[in-house]
Amino acid sequence: MEVRFKKSENSESFFDLLATQAKLMVRGAELLARIPGENYETRVALRNELHDVEHACDEATHAVINKLNQTFVTPFDRDDIAYIAGRLDDCMDYMDEAGDLIVLYKVEDLPAGIYQQLNVIQRCCDLTAEAMPRLETLESMRDYWVEINRLENEGDKAYRHTLSQLFDSDMEPLQVIKLKDIIACLEKAVDSFESLANGVETIAIKES
Repeated sequence: MEVRFKKSENSESFFDLLATQAKLMVRGAELLARIPGENYETRVALRNELHDVEHACDEATHAVINKLNQTFVTPFDRDDIAYIAGRLDDCMDYMDEAGDLIVLYKVEDLPAGIYQQLNVIQRCCDLTAEAMPRLETLESMRDYWVEINRLENEGDKAYRHTLSQLFDSDMEPLQVIKLKDIIACLEKAVDSFESLANGVETIAIKES
């Protein structure tokens, strides 16, 4: 099913557009989590759908930037709004890249740590989708960035543990390289969620 960003949403508020980005990320995380458990043909179909979601997220990001360029008075510092939109886009880009790598590398058996990383990403997406609509009032936002930071630590542990297991295994070097690329990409996605949450915290401090 092709996912498109509705052009009419260009007239919506910054908060609506950022919330749209976050909702698309939730869908992207769902697709990414399904890819490892499927056969190659289904993986390709899911990857293609993930690409569609990523493209829709790109369009939403561009809509934010276009609106910034056309708006004289913004609800927050325009650099802060651009930063949030950019980090949301980064999160989606890394998820899309990870899904692509799993398909292109044709890896069959993924370490348990990768599934842990995927779980962390899904939880980060859900929290972000819940938090973005609250940017307008900045109410009850602290729990969001605190939990994202905790999840980032959890993701770091999964990344380091999985990396250690790979290097200690008797796996073929080429397979180790493939899996290392995938877990590194997932780690970048989790780090982007932390950067996003830190940006939200900065805005909250500025506006308090």
